[in-house]
Amino acid sequence: MTIPSRRAQPATAPGEPAADAAIERWRAETPGCQDRIHLNNAGAALPPRSVLETMQRHLAREAEIGGYEAADEAAPRIAAVYAALGAVVGAPARNIAIVENATVAMSQALSAFDLRPGDVLVTSRADYPSSQLMYLSLAARAGLVVERADELPEGGIDPESVRRLVRNPRCRLVVLTWVPTNSGLVQRAADIGAVCAEAGIPFVVDACQSVGQMPVDVMQLRCDYLAGTARKFLRGPRGIGFLYVSDRALAQGASPLYVDMRGADWTAANEFRLADGARRFENWEFAYALVLGMGEAARYALDVGAPGFARAHALAADLRARLAALPGVRVFDRGAERCAIVTITVDGHEPEALKLRLRARGINTSVSDTASGLLDFEAKGIQAALRLSPHYYNTTGELAAAVAALEELTRA
Repeated sequence: MTIPSRRAQPATAPGEPAADAAIERWRAETPGCQDRIHLNNAGAALPPRSVLETMQRHLAREAEIGGYEAADEAAPRIAAVYAALGAVVGAPARNIAIVENATVAMSQALSAFDLRPGDVLVTSRADYPSSQLMYLSLAARAGLVVERADELPEGGIDPESVRRLVRNPRCRLVVLTWVPTNSGLVQRAADIGAVCAEAGIPFVVDACQSVGQMPVDVMQLRCDYLAGTARKFLRGPRGIGFLYVSDRALAQGASPLYVDMRGADWTAANEFRLADGARRFENWEFAYALVLGMGEAARYALDVGAPGFARAHALAADLRARLAALPGVRVFDRGAERCAIVTITVDGHEPEALKLRLRARGINTSVSDTASGLLDFEAKGIQAALRLSPHYYNTTGELAAAVAALEELTRA
């Protein structure tokens, strides 16, 4: 079985809504849709053509006139990236720092806290593995105590458990991955933000899987820091991300442990002055083609808006139901709210092998294993899961083709 090309695979299937013109446009503006079914948007989404062209133009300009000169020439467009990212998360441009990726954003945020032995960090069992490793590293080096809140019966962090834990006078911060990488779970980030605001505890949110597939409003979340990435549902390039820093944190003098010469001015032999705004969390050197590509992805996401969010989640719900109906398939997404990530296993078949066999047919998926969600997968009793993550430019016809391919591959 081979997947039909876009020319044979219509952008819409019978029964899809009349907003098909928008879907046609999104697909026409996405070169990767031509001959491939891309269901790995939680890993790296297909970029719109405008993102690709934005990066190519800047790289060509660097080759023509030099890297520093090209950056100087692009200064107004680079400045506009901050405003676009701010609009995506509901913040002013001055509260946005550009960093290499969401993990760097999280490490910069965590390094702003002067932690002492016995200080407590409250988090969830579903937090991103790189973040969990940071917590454990801080525990080993600084004597930090890591407390993981209880989960709700339906899955996800329990706000009341967080409320009890933050009463500890040694609690210094709460950190939460809003959407884990290994599941379609959406954690109750706004509820946790309300608990933190009530207790006066700083709140750090990893939104790398949230930005681009759901509305993000840092004021509603009441967070002090929020980390995002370009490559996932925002549909930008790999290797670039951003960090939101609240006015409250900035006013308190928050800065990363290792401030860079972009983040501060060296004013005397033993003195420095922090940069205004969140840029104190940046490093001086940037891949400016990626910065501009991320800005274009942010502008594209703003143009798509809420219909894109609703469509991505509706497609995932449709895909989840189609897969659950297949013999031997188990769906492992939990939570009262679920997003555009679907995780499954198929009895008798290794997820990695299924991923590669689907890829050979032009269908992109991914695999999450225990390294991505140790505590969650231990509770579920599995070692790995096949992850399928549609986005608004996918179609119900593509979902049907992917499910049919999976059924054929696993029928024996």
